[in-house]
Amino acid sequence: GRIGSQVVIPYRCDQYDAMYLRPMGDLGQLTFLEWNSWDKDTIRRAVEHSHVVINLVGREWETRNFRFEDVYENIPREIASAAMKAGVEKFIHISHLNADMKSPSKYLRIKAVGEKVVREEFPDAIIIKPAEIFGREDRFFNHFANIRWFGGGVPLISLGKQTVKQPVYVVDVAKAIINAIKDPDTKGKTYAIVGPNRYLLHDLVEYMYAVAHRPFIPYPVPRSFYHLVARFFEMNPFEPWTSRDKIDRFHTTDKKFPDLPGLEDLGIIPTSVEQKAIEVLRRHRRYRWLDTEMEDAKPAKTVNF
Repeated sequence: GRIGSQVVIPYRCDQYDAMYLRPMGDLGQLTFLEWNSWDKDTIRRAVEHSHVVINLVGREWETRNFRFEDVYENIPREIASAAMKAGVEKFIHISHLNADMKSPSKYLRIKAVGEKVVREEFPDAIIIKPAEIFGREDRFFNHFANIRWFGGGVPLISLGKQTVKQPVYVVDVAKAIINAIKDPDTKGKTYAIVGPNRYLLHDLVEYMYAVAHRPFIPYPVPRSFYHLVARFFEMNPFEPWTSRDKIDRFHTTDKKFPDLPGLEDLGIIPTSVEQKAIEVLRRHRRYRWLDTEMEDAKPAKTVNF
């Protein structure tokens, strides 16, 4: 049985295309429910008796079983609909800061559609729009740090000097979700969740390599050629290291939403890249630099545009 309020967090097991819901409750009341995203009854059973539902279903690449339309449009629609019918008090949907129906990235285009369908099914849904998230085992900082294994430097479109990023710390995103649950005035609102500083992608990656004590050798690469190389990685039947869509997403300038509430409105002081980059990048250092403090890395240059 389940006691008290329950939070249901949908998430995906990427490796096997299996879909699960993870209900979280009081101590001793943690239950794992296997579910089929195409079976409405399993979704209904997972969200029933819940006070809060948080949709964290997602992945960075498409498979023959799950296209982006399935992951970011159809599944959120069904979860939001089931939550509405179950009388869930709060439904939180995690989108992306750059979700835009005109984006060159299909991932971001369908994310924008997902926001729309969630609002249609659950008008009071709380939509969280985080920028690229960094933290332990992330797929942003680690992605660029791992490029060194391919040798020859770091390929960046326009040297990364035409792209501005405002990454946000994963713990801040988690706190934002928790505070959005606790705050009674968050229903129906959309939050733009970003870090405190904006950086040129070039300068941000340069800082990553400085923290990792690795040589930073950037070189410009045309988008068309980068896409051609990415096609090779997309042939991986498991998790592709990169893809054409991921290239487009990482080279998209982070939007500004001055009219939307953010971390500060949820009572959170944003954490800077310089405060936490070492958590992600220490593992990428040579052994002799493992214990070196952050003072050796010059802070990344910030921009105001």
